[in-house]
Amino acid sequence: MSKEKQFVTEITPQSEDFSRWYIDVIKKAELMDYSPVRGCIVFRPEGYELWENIQRDLDRRFKETGHRNAYFPLFIPESFFQKEKEHVEGFNPELPWVTEAAGEKLEERLAVRPTSETMFGHMYAKWIQSYRDLPVLINQWANVVRWEKRTLPFLRTSEFLWQEGHTAHENEAEAREETMRMLEIYRDFVEDFLAIPVIVGQKTPSEKFAGAVDTYSIEAMMKDGRAVQAGTSHYLGTNFAVAFDIKYLDRENQLQYVHTTSWGASTRLIGSLIMVHGDDRGLALPPKVAPTQVIMIPIGPAKTREQVVGRVDELYAELKKAGIRVRVDDRADVSPGWKFNEYEMRGVPLRLELGPRDMENGVVVLVSRVSGEKRVVEQANLVQEVEKMLDEIQKEMFEKAKRFRDENLKSVDTLDEMKASLEQKRGFVLAGWCGSEACEKQVKEETGATSRNIPFETAEKKSACLVCGEHAEHTVVFARAY
Repeated sequence: MSKEKQFVTEITPQSEDFSRWYIDVIKKAELMDYSPVRGCIVFRPEGYELWENIQRDLDRRFKETGHRNAYFPLFIPESFFQKEKEHVEGFNPELPWVTEAAGEKLEERLAVRPTSETMFGHMYAKWIQSYRDLPVLINQWANVVRWEKRTLPFLRTSEFLWQEGHTAHENEAEAREETMRMLEIYRDFVEDFLAIPVIVGQKTPSEKFAGAVDTYSIEAMMKDGRAVQAGTSHYLGTNFAVAFDIKYLDRENQLQYVHTTSWGASTRLIGSLIMVHGDDRGLALPPKVAPTQVIMIPIGPAKTREQVVGRVDELYAELKKAGIRVRVDDRADVSPGWKFNEYEMRGVPLRLELGPRDMENGVVVLVSRVSGEKRVVEQANLVQEVEKMLDEIQKEMFEKAKRFRDENLKSVDTLDEMKASLEQKRGFVLAGWCGSEACEKQVKEETGATSRNIPFETAEKKSACLVCGEHAEHTVVFARAY
C-alpha cells in the first residue's frame, strides 16, 4: 500500500463515526494534544494560530465600537458569588475552589474564574460615581475554568480560552442597544470570517444565562446535525448593579443603578469551524481564518529542481509582500502526492503547483481545497488570481454550509413528528411553543433536544405548541447540542 493510501485511511469517515472523525482530524492536523489534567488540552501552534486569527479580527471589531481591553483576576472570593443568588446557583456545580495556599488554609475560599460578572461588578462599584463615567465598555481576553463532566476538545473542556465583554450604562435602552450591537458583531464575524451560517435569536427563560434578564445567541449547525452555541450576548438589567451596589449620580443629581451587559465567544469557535467545514479528507479552513492560505509545492524531476525552487521562492516573496499567508514545502524526500494529501488534510484553502513545463509557459496551477477545481493562471497576475480565488473559496464555503443547514432544518407540528424527524434525519427542528417550562422540559426528556433560541427571522410562524397543542407564543428552534 502506498504512503498516500495509508495516510487517508488514518481518518475515520464522518458517516461511520462522526465523533471519532473529529478526534482523528484534530490530532492528525496537530491542532491539539491531551494534557495530563483531565478535561484540559494543549493548543499546538496550528490550533493556537486559528485562535490568534479569530482573536485579532474580533478584537478589531470590538475596538471599532469603542471597547477597550483590560485584565481581571483569575481568583474570585466566594462571597462575591453569594451576592447574586441566581448566578451562583447556575455555576455552583462547575466551580473549582482554592482552599489552601502556601501551606495554610484560606480564610475565604476562592473560585477559579468561571466567568467574571462578579469581579467586574465589584470594580465597577469603585470606578463609577457619575453619569459622566458612563458608559464603561470593557472586554477581557482570558481563560476560564468550568469543571465539565463530559469533555470534547475545543467544544467543551474544563479550561478554555475566551473573551468576555462587560459594560455599564445609564439606562435600559442604552444597555439593550449594546446587547444587540454585540450580538450583531458576533453574527457578522462568524458568518463573514468563519463562513459559518447562524440562527440569531433569544434564549428561552430556562436556557438564559444565570443572572441575566434576557440572553441572545447565535446557533450553528454541525455536519452531524448538532447545534453549537457560537456566541451569546446578555442584558443583565440592574441585577448585578443591585448585588454589587453599582450606583451613579444621574443628570438630575439622583442616585441610580447602572444597567449592565455581558457577552462572550470562546475557543468553541474552533470546534465549530472543524465540524461545519471538515470532510473525510480532513480539515477545510476558510481562507480568512486559515493560518496558511496558500501552500506552494514545486514538482518535477531532480535535474530541474534547483531552477523550479528558485522560481517558487520568487513567487513566494510576491505573495508574502501582498499580505497573503503562504508557505513553501520544497522537501525533496517526500512525494508531491503525499504533500497534496497532507495539506488537504490540514485544510489549507489553496495549493499552488509549479513544474518545469509551467515555468516554460509562465504559468502556475492553483487548486482549491473545497471544490478541487484546478486553474492555470499567468505568473504575471499571480497575486490578483490568488486573492480572487481565496475570495471565491470563502464565499463558496459559506454557501455550502448554508445549503446544508437549510436542508437539515425541518418544520414540525407535534412532538411525535419531532421524534420521528430526529430519528430519521440529523438537524434542527422548527416548532411552536406555548411558553410553558413544562412543555419545554418534556421535549428535552423525550427527544434529548433543547430549545436553541427563538429566532428573530423565520420563514414560518407556528400557531400551536408541539406538546400541548395550545396557542404558540413562540416559534422555536430545537436541536441536540454540544
